[in-house]
Amino acid sequence: MTSDRSLDALFSAALDARANAYAPYSGYRVGAALLDEAGRISAGCNVENASYPVGTCAEAGAVAAMARAGGRRITAILVLAEGGGLVTPCGACRQRIREFALPETPVHLADPGGVRATLTLAELLPHAFGPDILSGPDVTSGLDAMSAGDRARP
Repeated sequence: MTSDRSLDALFSAALDARANAYAPYSGYRVGAALLDEAGRISAGCNVENASYPVGTCAEAGAVAAMARAGGRRITAILVLAEGGGLVTPCGACRQRIREFALPETPVHLADPGGVRATLTLAELLPHAFGPDILSGPDVTSGLDAMSAGDRARP
């Protein structure tokens, strides 16, 4: 569960990141912020490109910022955008989040007015393929911060 204080900080960081989104083609600005195992907040915004597949999602930017800061575990994430309904991470970003998060990790869905829903990663990406499916010493390097018990979870 994300504390009110942490949720407020995630919301603020995602809102700030969204303000810097580069979305000249769609006009659809997204901000994302995550909390890592050390209590650090990392944020990202979407960055579009004229060659559409080259663009970057806000969640991917936040995950990269977390890794750069030394984080290896997402304990909560908030995605913020305006839309006709709940704005959720795309399929690729759900998988990116899964690389560093457990199924019970909260994913907060927000618009500029506040958090609209909170789901677990398992609700967004049921029966996910994650690092725990693979075996061998090299493929678990991204799980350094996770305990052996966490690695054994399906």
